[in-house]
Amino acid sequence: MSITLIITLLTVFVSWQAFQNRSLFNKLLHHPFTESREGQYYRWISSGFIHNDWLHLGINMLVFYQFGGIVESIYRAHFGDLVGTIYFLILYLGSIVMGDLPSYYKHRNDSWYSAVGASGGVAGILFAYILFSPFSTMLIYGIIPIYSVIAGILYIGYEQWASRRAKDNIGHDAHIWGAIFGLVFTAIIVPRVLPFFWEQVIEKIGG
Repeated sequence: MSITLIITLLTVFVSWQAFQNRSLFNKLLHHPFTESREGQYYRWISSGFIHNDWLHLGINMLVFYQFGGIVESIYRAHFGDLVGTIYFLILYLGSIVMGDLPSYYKHRNDSWYSAVGASGGVAGILFAYILFSPFSTMLIYGIIPIYSVIAGILYIGYEQWASRRAKDNIGHDAHIWGAIFGLVFTAIIVPRVLPFFWEQVIEKIGG
């Protein structure tokens, strides 16, 4: 069984339990005020395994399962099953943690602020995939075909714009920093992916 499937099933199970148990939900969510005062930094990871509702959970897990399986396979092909799986876990969990850090420093004195969801980790996985396959076709809203690298650029542009507006409760900074971690971590452990990526871009532009 792939680690992608295990994470997906675990996230669905934990989220489902948290839907029914508000006390559990509150113990697992990202709450900078509590983290800074009580040292509960485990929340940086646990918050990635709970969600606001079934739609939030479904979207995150659909994207994660689709692209996580591909990235996991690539990692395993490069490093072998054991090391590849460990690196994949670092990629996913590291992206979740990195996504939580900006809001931690921004809101550690705000008792009202909290956040949940695997979006930072999903963004990390998605952008690692883009490095390996920049010109594969993705479907926006399930119907609009677009190259993955273009989708990534539009995604980051939108998240930066939405973050500056700050008129919703979505962790846009988490998406951005999760994506950055996914790019940087993958480029570090697979150095040749960057030359490969640029070769694909230059070939596509030149062609």
